[in-house]
Amino acid sequence: MKSVKESVTETKIFEKLKNYPKCKELVKYLFNDVELQEMQDYANNVSIKRLGFNDHGPVHMRQVAINSIKMLKILNEAQIPTSLEQEEIGTFEDSLCAVVIASLMHDLGMMVGRQGHEEMSVMLALPLIDKTLNNIFPDDIHKRVVIKSLAIEAIIGHMSSRKIHSIEAGILLIADGCDMTKGRARIPMALNTTPKVGDIHKYSANAITKVNIQHGETKPIKIDVEMSAEVGFFQIEEVLLTKVNSSPAKQFIELYAGVTGEEKKRYL
Repeated sequence: MKSVKESVTETKIFEKLKNYPKCKELVKYLFNDVELQEMQDYANNVSIKRLGFNDHGPVHMRQVAINSIKMLKILNEAQIPTSLEQEEIGTFEDSLCAVVIASLMHDLGMMVGRQGHEEMSVMLALPLIDKTLNNIFPDDIHKRVVIKSLAIEAIIGHMSSRKIHSIEAGILLIADGCDMTKGRARIPMALNTTPKVGDIHKYSANAITKVNIQHGETKPIKIDVEMSAEVGFFQIEEVLLTKVNSSPAKQFIELYAGVTGEEKKRYL
């Protein structure tokens, strides 16, 4: 059964896609896929209970979808084409479909473990991607191939460990890094009270109170991060900034971060 937070996040996603009927149909199909839901839930179980990591489950994957959609729409409003549009091989809505699929499946590999989970995510996602695209685009093999390929690039590239080349995959990479608020660390911090190496990720995430994605001042997209304590800068510098620096979409990003009530630091 889905949590209240999952349902609320799904409603937000549908609202953001109201002008993109095919992508909205695809998202509805994915949200009703019982197997995908079970896989997301199990990935989260492994991440939090077995490994003591932050949330990598259904809420996280939905939030990454929201972040990705926001950023792609801002680029679209700024008349900056996606890679599919630049190459005249697909539409903006095709790019949205690929990024949403990748968002909802990028951490499925956590079902197996952390090491190499992006490659495992691709392996586990492939049957789901094929099933979904065959259902949504039954008579358009071109769209199925293009969207599937782009989604795979985004999934396998979301850890900055592999070179990616499309704007769409670059947006997913940044969108993943933007989901770092204290909600992701709440359960693991409650369950794991014995100090161990790696706890800095939980404590730094717990200090992040808000991540705003909006129109920028000198670049199209502004990411503005608020935190309650300076330990949150670890999350910015070791996680988010690493992902932005590896992203083909870096050129479109402004990045600010700071403790609430103090002057923000501009990174990009």
